Amino acid sequence: MDVGLLLELVRSTTQNPSKLSRQAACGKEAVLVEGRNFLGSEKLITVRADTSTDGFPEHTHDYIEIVYMCQGKTEHIVNGEKVLLAQGDFLFLSQNSKQINLPSGKDDIAVNFIVHPDFLKQILAMLGEKETMIHRFIIECLTGDTGKATFLHFCASKSPAVQNLVENMIWNHLYETSYSDKINELTMSLLLIHLMNNVEDISYNGSGNPLVFRMLDYIENHYADGSLMELSRLTFYDVNALSKQIKRLTGKNYTQFLQEKRISKACSLLKNTDMGIKEIAQQVGYDNISYFHRLFSKACGMSPKKYRDREKRI
Repeated sequence: MDVGLLLELVRSTTQNPSKLSRQAACGKEAVLVEGRNFLGSEKLITVRADTSTDGFPEHTHDYIEIVYMCQGKTEHIVNGEKVLLAQGDFLFLSQNSKQINLPSGKDDIAVNFIVHPDFLKQILAMLGEKETMIHRFIIECLTGDTGKATFLHFCASKSPAVQNLVENMIWNHLYETSYSDKINELTMSLLLIHLMNNVEDISYNGSGNPLVFRMLDYIENHYADGSLMELSRLTFYDVNALSKQIKRLTGKNYTQFLQEKRISKACSLLKNTDMGIKEIAQQVGYDNISYFHRLFSKACGMSPKKYRDREKRI
């Protein structure tokens, strides 16, 4: 991280303090920090330096917060779990995650990206049909669509590309032009896509998290012929214990994830090929065409044929 650029961000943040005082957050209830205090009515992303050594009491956000550890280290308690951020790490906090910032040293400097939830939905639109289950799951975690308050911990200290993208966003924040907001949105999109393609460096809600991404990766590559039994062998879990763990960590079961992937793939084939509907059903893993029709209609609100006809007209 460019030290001069970082110091300039620190000075800028000090000159424009948060509208939320720490004294307001000292009650028993977690304070809700509102994004409008930072984003105003137009921005989707803004940047602030966090150099406080006092810590911050329990609070929640109505936006997505991304903490990037530029220098030193910090400790946070998120949803009751302790998270240690080392230099180069990211902490992504979904809406309504409960966070406590523990006291830190004077040389520990983090950058906070405040992101409007609507921005992340644009990422999936940008990815389009190339999105994977992992991409979708990460976005759903951060926007709160999983129904759980979640956090993701990325270890990205060995990625110069990530540091470069962070520096670009800080630079654009400090030296604003008429295009700065759009540049930061595009840069944040690149950053997220880069991180999502390196899931081996992600922790999800603390302990037990690698299992979620292993399961998603397995379904992504074996949606037509995979099984929970085979996944249990690959992960060295008892099949019943694996099923319960997936449900506990994500709020959904293996079959729900599998069906979502199969229907998503079927939609892509209906839209982009001339394959027959029976052939598509078999290719995504359904030999029973009537069962496929029922699942598809329930998920998409229309039959496969009507879906294809609609997409061809667009």
